[in-house]
This record gives sequence, structure tokens and C-alpha cells, in this order.
Amino acid sequence: MRGDTLMIIDGSGVITEWSREADRLLGLPAADVLGLPATGFLTVREDDHGGKELRLRSREGRTAPCELWVQPVLRDGAVAWEIGRQPADLAEASRTNSIGASLIETLFTQSPNGLHILDPDLRVVRVNTAALALYEVPPESVLGRPVTEAYPLAGPAAVESVLRRVLEQGRPSLDHLVHAYLPVDHGRVRVFSVSTFRLQDPQGAVLGLALSTVDVTDRERGRAQSAVLAGVREAVGQTLDVVTTCQEAADALVPAYADVAAVEVVDEVVRGEDPPIGPLSRDVPLRRAAFRSCIAEPVQPLGDVRTAPYGTPFRRALSDLRPRLLDLATESAWLAADPVRAKVIRATGAHSLITAPLTLRGTVLGLMSLYRCGETEPYGEDDIGLALELAAHTALCIDNARRFTRERTIAATTQRRLLPQCPASQPTVDTAWLRLPADRGASWFDTIALPGARTALVTGHAAGQGISAATTMGQLRTAIHALAALDLEPDELLARLHDTTCRLAGERASLPPADPLHSEALTASCVYGVYDPITRTCILARAGHPAPIAVDPDGTTRICDVPASPLLGSTEQVPRACVSLDIAEGSTLAFYTATLLPEAETDPGSLCSVLSRSDRSLQSLCDDVVYALGDDPIRGDAALLLARTSGIDPGHVATWKLTPDATAAGEARALARSRLADWQLDEDTIFTTEMLVSELATNAVHYGAPPMQLRLIMERTLTCELTDAGNSAPHLRHARVVDEGGRGLFIVSQLAHHWGTRYSAHGKTIWAEQTLSPR
Repeated sequence: MRGDTLMIIDGSGVITEWSREADRLLGLPAADVLGLPATGFLTVREDDHGGKELRLRSREGRTAPCELWVQPVLRDGAVAWEIGRQPADLAEASRTNSIGASLIETLFTQSPNGLHILDPDLRVVRVNTAALALYEVPPESVLGRPVTEAYPLAGPAAVESVLRRVLEQGRPSLDHLVHAYLPVDHGRVRVFSVSTFRLQDPQGAVLGLALSTVDVTDRERGRAQSAVLAGVREAVGQTLDVVTTCQEAADALVPAYADVAAVEVVDEVVRGEDPPIGPLSRDVPLRRAAFRSCIAEPVQPLGDVRTAPYGTPFRRALSDLRPRLLDLATESAWLAADPVRAKVIRATGAHSLITAPLTLRGTVLGLMSLYRCGETEPYGEDDIGLALELAAHTALCIDNARRFTRERTIAATTQRRLLPQCPASQPTVDTAWLRLPADRGASWFDTIALPGARTALVTGHAAGQGISAATTMGQLRTAIHALAALDLEPDELLARLHDTTCRLAGERASLPPADPLHSEALTASCVYGVYDPITRTCILARAGHPAPIAVDPDGTTRICDVPASPLLGSTEQVPRACVSLDIAEGSTLAFYTATLLPEAETDPGSLCSVLSRSDRSLQSLCDDVVYALGDDPIRGDAALLLARTSGIDPGHVATWKLTPDATAAGEARALARSRLADWQLDEDTIFTTEMLVSELATNAVHYGAPPMQLRLIMERTLTCELTDAGNSAPHLRHARVVDEGGRGLFIVSQLAHHWGTRYSAHGKTIWAEQTLSPR
């Protein structure tokens, strides 16, 4: 017997031979089974396909795990039957083939995924029912045809390339997206995920391809819409300008989601005003704020303001605040009511439109219109929800920009009102100024007339943003005017201005913690200079501010050597110092804020180069500075004050030394009368001046110290100055009727238009000014 033979039975079915393998499988020795009928140890089983299988089993009913084979043999000249065990590998192969055939049949009849079998020429040889249902095509239109011709694919050449690569290389192509335009979809694209595998026999011969297709249109459309929404959320709102925000939305949507996009906003919104409550009335105009097209140029110009005509989907969307989806090929009756948009539609070949109102918290900010043209897939009902989300985000960003525009407008208006509308011109100083507004900080400049024909020149910059910076600037500028009236030295004036800034900072720190200003430091920089045309000097001091630039009449520029000191409002306690510089007649002084220099520039070399053109007018130099800046961004709100100096006619200044005794008053009267007569002033002015110099001299004799000096200056006003070496402060008294003295300064205050006192290192000067009648 063969090694896999179990038994031999004779023609009558009796077991005549029993092998050890049969003994092992059933646990029965040959002595117990020889001579017994074989039917007691064999059973017939029906397989899954209706066939018959012969199985071995014991008399107790236990079945051996094997399949049997039967073949005839000769024994003693008669035919007997040899029964043996099927080898394990053959049995397994048979079972595997059976399962494989069953699996293929099940997939082609029950699988929800589309299946195709292609031959090496890419012709469809078999297709399952699910694929026919997916593509909604009859089987006779597919079988036997190349797969790229059997279906209306968007890119058949690319699909064929992928299939042939799998056919040649054998590497599967998984989840390859294929787009198809099926007739039942009315022009909308359907997306399929196709996985391709090469088929080959055991010897390696290529039999064809197997394709598995899944409809992933909803998945891919959802991904695409999520990507569009994410792109708009990332791109829109980068700036706080209404028009720029609208253009950001149009740029983000074309060509990602639309072929043409137009954004129109209520005209008041562009100016920062509150948007109207919806629904929008018919007479509210819309401004074309943004337009983007990958098809044609805009027909309606940007900035055009017009109302949405009645009887159009745009007006309907603004009336009931609901979006509109239109198939322009079938819904075009309204075009006659809106010839401008009709022209746009004809120029672009648009076939599909979604228009959605831009609304926020019950107000209407504008309208967003999206068009698709040419071969682009038309919009569907599932796009309405996305359009609403896009419009909602755009409306929020536009409203943020509108609020910022409103606050910036208020801040700019406040700052403009707090700045000098036209700085007072001085006879010895010709001035011009430049201001470049920005959202950061608030800069100011001033020229202040001081007694003695002197002029104070000021620039400063308050840190912060918006209205808070503007109000801080206004407070400091007002404080400077009040301190300048005291005729303080520049370093002392800045020291007191620093104290004022610290008090303002303390008030800000006491605000509630929820107030944004509570944690914002209040600091400022300032430079203050006093130009004296008689001595041709300028006394300067600065606090955290760039030093002025001096330009000599020949064009030579130099940065004034002014000691630096900390910012106003800083915690550093450093003494402030001033310096006196000689200024030649015809020189130009440039006071500027650090924000005037570009971001990347810290040295004012380029500014010096521009200002060195001393032959140009001051206003031309201001323009030159702007041209030199070009498109370089400045650091914040910036200011530049230019002052071209001139002297005073020496014949209009008279100075005398007075005898420090009781004769000083009479001496002063006589000197003043003689000089005023030479100046050809009227008798009333001469009489008043005699009274003034008499009282000033008398006051200096009684309360001052020698030496004593009288100076008369005739310019736009007539100034009388009495200088002595004393440090006692003059005190204005209201003498009683019985008092014999105490009326001197009171008389001065009544006769003079202005009067005051200034101190120096060598004493004090009491001055009095009279206005002169035009001659």
C-alpha cells in the first residue's frame, strides 16, 4: 500500500486491509476492523457548492479531519478499492480555490463598492451591480469598452496613465481621486476614490486589472468647503481697514471657491459709522468695496456707490436677509432691472450665482456675491450653508475694521483739534511743519511767543494708541503752554512737565483693573528750545527725545549737542540739563520726533542730507522729507518742525545801566522818553512807558540788588525789561488807601498788556509788554 493509503475493500465492501495511518486516525487496530463492512467507517458529506465529499469516521461517530480519495486496484485477480487520505496541501489548495471563487462571486453580487475587471487592453470584462448603480449606466454601455471611454471622466488621459503604470509595474494605486461628470448630476462633478490592483496567474502572466471604486463626493466636497472656510478665516481680517478687509475676502474666494467675487458694503460703514438695522431700506446706497475675477476685468468700478435695484435677487437678499442661489441659465428675468450686473454676467459668462447678505447682530453691513462661470461646477443647495458661514465671518471682520475706523477717526479728530491749527508766526522765526498721522502714538509741535522777542520751539510724542494717546498729548501740550508762560528755563520746564506726566500716570494706574489703560504705561518725549534773536542763541533741553538738527546758512548740518535725559513719566530720577548754542542768522533748526525715521533707521543721516538744501523754502524742505521717506513705514505718528532764524534790527533795541539809587526812576523815564521819541511812537505810548519804567526802577531799587539794567525792545510789541541781581520774587499787592507804597507792580499790571518775571543765574528780570498801534 502507498503511504497515504488507509484501507482496501473488496467488491462486496468488506475491509480486507487496514493501515497504520488508519489505526492512528481512528484509534482502532487492524484486528478489530478486518472483515467488517467499510460502510461503518465511511460517511458522505455535501459541500457548500452541492458536491459530495467522502469522510472517514469511527463507529462511535468521531470524524477524522481529512478528505479521502478512492481508486481501483487488483487483488487476487479481482478488482478491489483502495481508499486513502488526501494530502494536506492539495486539500488546502482545493479549499482555498473554493473560498476564492466564492469570495469573488460574493463581491460582484453583494459588495457596496464598485468593482471592475479590466483586461490588459483596459477594456471592461466584468463589472458588479454596485458599480452600475454608482455610475447609473446600463451594463451594455460599459462591457467590452475601454474604461476611459465607458465613463464621462474629467481627465481620461490622467486616469489611463495611472492604470497603465499599475499594469506595467505591478504596484497598486490606492485612493486615487477620479472626477466624473455624469448626466444625472446636471453638470456637477462627482468624485470617486479608485484603488487599482494588477491580476496575474501563478506563473506571473498578467491577466488584467481589478478596480475598486467608492463614491466620495460628499467627503471631498466637505473637505473642499472646510478648506475654503479655513482659508477665509486665515486671510480675512489681517488689517483693520474696511475696504482692505473686503478685498481680502474676494482674494481668498477667487479662484478657490468662485470665478468672480464682489463685496459691497453700506457706504456709512466705510466711514466707520454704525450700520443700519435690517432689513435694508431701498434708498440705502452700497459701495463697491472689492472685486476679484479670474475671467474678466470689473465692469462696475471700485468705489462706485449705488443702490441695489428693486426686483433683483440682491435687493431680495437685503430685504429678508436670506441668501439666494440662482441658475442664471434659467433665472434671468430680473437682469433687465439691473443692467450693470447683467453686463458683468454677460462679460464673464457666469451661469451660477450665490448672493448672501453681510449681517451682524441684526444690522446689515453689505452684500457678498459669488459667481461661477464657464466649465466650473455650478453651485448647489449644499453651498448655501457655506456661503452663510463665509458671509458671517466676513461681516465680523468688516465690523471690527469699522469699529477701529470709527475709533481712529475720533482719535484723529481729537488730536487735530488739540494741535495748533496754524502755529503763531514770529517776526524773528520763520516756521513750517510736517505731521504724518499714524495709529501709534500722538506727536505735537508748537511755537510759543515769549517776552523779549524770544520764541519757544517744541516737539513731543506721547506713547500709546488712539484716543488715549491723543488726550495725553493734549494734556501735555496744555501744560507746556502754562509752564512757558512762567518763562522757565528749558530744563526746569521739562522737570515740571515730568512731574505732571507722573501725576497723569498715577491717575491712569488708579483706573479699574479691567480698564485696558490700567496696565499701559504713560510716557512721552519732548524737546524744548528758546531762541533769542538779540543774542542769537538757542537754549535747549530734551527728555527722551532726539536732539534737534541745526543747518547753517551754507548748508552744513550738525546734530545739536544736547544732554540726553529719560522719558517724561519714567521712574529714572536723573537731573535734566540744558545747553546754550550759538545760532547764526539764517540758520534752520529742525525739531523732529523719533517716529519720523523709518523702522530700520536710527541715525538721522538721511534727514540731515535732505535738510542741507538751505536754498529751498521751509515748506519745500518738508515736502522733500516726505519724498525721501518714500514707501518706508514710519514708526508711528510723526512730526517735524522747521524754524529758520533771523535777527532783530539793532536799532530797535536799547540797553542802559541804571544808577541803583533814588535817581534811577527819573533816569529811566528820561532815557525811555528820548528813545521812544526817536522811534516816533505816539505820546500816549511814551507816557505809559515812562510810568512803567519808573515803577520797575523804583521796585528794583527797593527790593533788588545792583547792578541794574533797563532794556527796551520794539517789535510787534514794546517790551520794557528791568534786570537786577536780586533773587527776591516780586509780589503784587493791593495797597490800602492810607498806605504810602505797595502800588508799583499793581500799576504795572494795569498799564501793561502782559507782565511777568524770569530768573537766570545772575538774578531776575521783570518785564512788561504793551501792544503797539499799527503805523
